[in-house]
Amino acid sequence: MIAYKEVKSILNKHKKRDSWFLDDYSINPYEGCGFNCTYCYVHGSKYGENLAEKIVIKKAAAAILDKQLANRVKKNEFGFIAVGSATDAYMQVEEEFGLTRELLRVILKHRFPVFISTKSELIKRDLDLLKQIDTNAILPKDLKLNPGRGVIISFSFSTLDEQLAKQIEPGAPAPQKRLEILKLFSDNGFLCGVNAMPLLPYISDTEVELEKIVAAAKQYGANYILIAGLTLFGNDVPIAIGSDSKQLVFRFLRNNYPDLVEKYEKMYGSVYYSSWQYQQELKKRSDALCEKYKIKNSIR
Repeated sequence: MIAYKEVKSILNKHKKRDSWFLDDYSINPYEGCGFNCTYCYVHGSKYGENLAEKIVIKKAAAAILDKQLANRVKKNEFGFIAVGSATDAYMQVEEEFGLTRELLRVILKHRFPVFISTKSELIKRDLDLLKQIDTNAILPKDLKLNPGRGVIISFSFSTLDEQLAKQIEPGAPAPQKRLEILKLFSDNGFLCGVNAMPLLPYISDTEVELEKIVAAAKQYGANYILIAGLTLFGNDVPIAIGSDSKQLVFRFLRNNYPDLVEKYEKMYGSVYYSSWQYQQELKKRSDALCEKYKIKNSIR
């Protein structure tokens, strides 16, 4: 189902720059997402259990962004814009409606840099436009030398296992296809990398699976890889299964990995984040693999 929505603003200004992705702003061309990933933090929000059932298109988004960026230019407030922070800007409906491309044209006009995280092959349609943004963007002073680029593109993975990906990312292209698009953009000289996040504890964060992802990132030309564990927003486990990310992940576990339910209950039963100890252990293993494969573990 496609719906339209009138909005007064399309550009979101962050209180502080994102330390991982370097963005000061974000825009979301759509509400909802056709990729419908089980772990997505948007689950449980007003957008509902199945993000693919209703996609909302923001009316006059390009014209609104044009005015907002013009005001930022007057104040010399240039900064990276994350295109698609609560949805994938290149999900299926973009092929028909082209709203993301319209917004990128506005961004090019005002010479802002962009950060894009996607699982989609459709981004290759905009390779020409992204090259222009990369060349013409004005960077904040502290980012002119590092990263020194107007476009940063991350391709997102939670696993390289094709069958698992079909279960937890049912609407997204297969991991291998994402790797091939990563290679395409790398070969075209873009600063691009891999978002290995969220990794599922005991499933895709194991020594074997984690090394596969890091090795593939290097093989397919990634400049960096960002690795993070699973965050589960939602109700406590004992509550009847609902539609938030925590409940949906537990439903997935009960159906496919029943032996892991108890471990997840200990990790996420009353909290959203994994423990500090787990995060430090994952970081230690990730850093060692990045050193082994000679790939950066951050964009800068």
